[in-house]
Amino acid sequence: MSKKCFTKKEIELLSKNPYVKSVTSKAIIYTDEFKQLFIVQKERGKFSREIFEEYGFDTEIIGTRRIKCSAERWGKAYRKNGALGLQDARRGQSGRPRKRELSNEEKYARLEAENNLLKAENELLKKIKFAERGLKKKELILSADQKFVLIRYVIEKYKLKNMITYLCKSAGVSRQGYYNYFSAKQVKRRREKEKKDEVVRDVILKAFHFKNRKKGARQIKMILAGQFNIVYNLKRIGRVMNKYGIVCPIRRANPYKRIMKATQEHKVVSNQLNREFKQEVPYKVLLTDITYLYFGKGERAYLSTIIDASTNEVLAHNVSDRITLDIAMDTLKKLKKNRKVKLAKGAYIHSDQGSHYTSPVYQKLVKKHRLGQSMSRRGNCWDNAPQESFFGHFKDLAEIKSCKTLKDLKREVKTAIKYYNSYRYQWNMKKMTPVQYRDHLLNAA
Repeated sequence: MSKKCFTKKEIELLSKNPYVKSVTSKAIIYTDEFKQLFIVQKERGKFSREIFEEYGFDTEIIGTRRIKCSAERWGKAYRKNGALGLQDARRGQSGRPRKRELSNEEKYARLEAENNLLKAENELLKKIKFAERGLKKKELILSADQKFVLIRYVIEKYKLKNMITYLCKSAGVSRQGYYNYFSAKQVKRRREKEKKDEVVRDVILKAFHFKNRKKGARQIKMILAGQFNIVYNLKRIGRVMNKYGIVCPIRRANPYKRIMKATQEHKVVSNQLNREFKQEVPYKVLLTDITYLYFGKGERAYLSTIIDASTNEVLAHNVSDRITLDIAMDTLKKLKKNRKVKLAKGAYIHSDQGSHYTSPVYQKLVKKHRLGQSMSRRGNCWDNAPQESFFGHFKDLAEIKSCKTLKDLKREVKTAIKYYNSYRYQWNMKKMTPVQYRDHLLNAA
């Protein structure tokens, strides 16, 4: 049947023809008289379109395909049953043969086939749900391709016949789509795509295992470009990673943030930074903080770092099994000993209001190193966001839990920081590593 629909104006025009019983937007029903006249004229050698025009029909409105389908249907009915085959004994029907009533056996077979399809679908959904356990919850919906495969599986497993149309309808997919999916052309196309995806997968795995550090899709994209001179679209990388189960563990926010209260002798300084982190001047704004590191059999250590807010480069770090004032002091001393660091004019160090940074001893050392000091507002982690973000990414990056001793932990932290500074590309810094971006800013100055 033609997919063309009649407009209101076309319906009105066709309804005026005496050889039309009724017209809807999708179908036109002709009188028995016209069908018989059509067959007579057809046997005289006239063309179908010519006959329709002769009896007052606008063939442009009806369409060539409708005329052709009607001619074939009437011709077949006439050859089989003569003039009786052209009669329409039912009200409001088009003269097409009524659908055959299904027997009880056929009805049972259809219900059983549909039940088997539902079983297979539930089984697949369970597998998908199990595979996605631990990830963000979402509604599981089968794609059309998955439904086509399920239908094929059910038909072959239960040796069903003449059930494709019924099962496609039950699954909510088209019969034509089913046949297209399993056509030789589409199968070949999928195989070629599979081969290409396997090549991309192998390249992604090289980047994924680069330096034995955990990476997400963005990191992989930048590493491929920076280390292997390969450029892939980010969506393509994400799709292939999902397809082959290449998963980077998701970092989750820690709901238990420790709030340290300063004593009366400790002094809180004002917030000079005001979240203006990216000032495009290396070694001007320094950020510092301390975080927990759990390793071995429930042991705990602490990591203190100082990073450059403009480049995210880690300038100094210190690992200790004690969270005394020395951990912050020693980090600052290591910064001073780092000969590569040449502080910019007006440089200052920004931190939270932890007791280490409000300590008079620490503040005295800051002034001794000719640094200004700035602090976040009370209980506001966003005022030191890049530092907090670094700790989150670093814990994803470093294999902290595998360390058995403090010595192992210190070695792993040092290696991970070196990787972070020199090899971990950052999306918002022109896809450069912190060291590359630092050199870029210095050369541009």
